[in-house]
Amino acid sequence: MSEQSFEELLNENFKTIHTGEIVDGTVIDVKEDEIILNIGYKSDGIVTRNEYSSDNNLDLRTVANIGDEMKTKVIKINDGDGQVVLSYKKMIADAGSKKLEEAFENQTVLTAKVTQIMNGGLGVMVDETRVFIPASLVSDVYVKDLSTFKDKDVTFTIIEYNPRKRRIVGDCKVLYSCKQERKEAGKSLITSKKEKLLKVQLRTLHHLVHLSILAVLMDFFTFLKCLGEEQRTLQRVTR
Repeated sequence: MSEQSFEELLNENFKTIHTGEIVDGTVIDVKEDEIILNIGYKSDGIVTRNEYSSDNNLDLRTVANIGDEMKTKVIKINDGDGQVVLSYKKMIADAGSKKLEEAFENQTVLTAKVTQIMNGGLGVMVDETRVFIPASLVSDVYVKDLSTFKDKDVTFTIIEYNPRKRRIVGDCKVLYSCKQERKEAGKSLITSKKEKLLKVQLRTLHHLVHLSILAVLMDFFTFLKCLGEEQRTLQRVTR
């Protein structure tokens, strides 16, 4: 059997893959800094720590086990050693970018952890996709020390989405304004309800006073009637 025919035989028994494709694989080996996957191709796939997470200290043995099923993105068909270079992080980032695009279009409110204190703002990660929040849009008041936000969750909307220029900008300040408006609206509603309740109470009190006066007058008229009858009876007796 010639070398060419042997290669053709391999290609017939294994699927073909392409750069950028999302493939399914089964974990066949896990090390501290890499995961080996059987992706049904003539070569196994490899996911390095850098292609799994942005956490450089992550031990991959804590997140994957032999036999686990995993989806990854094909980065390179051959790394030079015959293995397929795969990325879990880029696949998640693609999904995160899509999520941010939809959030920008629909003005959806997002929540994410601050992972980086940058010059002039905060960096947050949404599914491996970085969002920059300028210092002027972090709060509705001036924040002198942005480091107080490190590793804390912040809520924001996307006000600019331009992945080609790697410019995705978030805004926390607008939500503070919305909260203040809702607070003021709530106060107005409470005041309005109190005013309505007071009017009802005043009407009720007025009604009760009116009934009380009528009752007193009726008692007085009854008294006069009884007094008149007593006087007439006394006159008849004294005649």
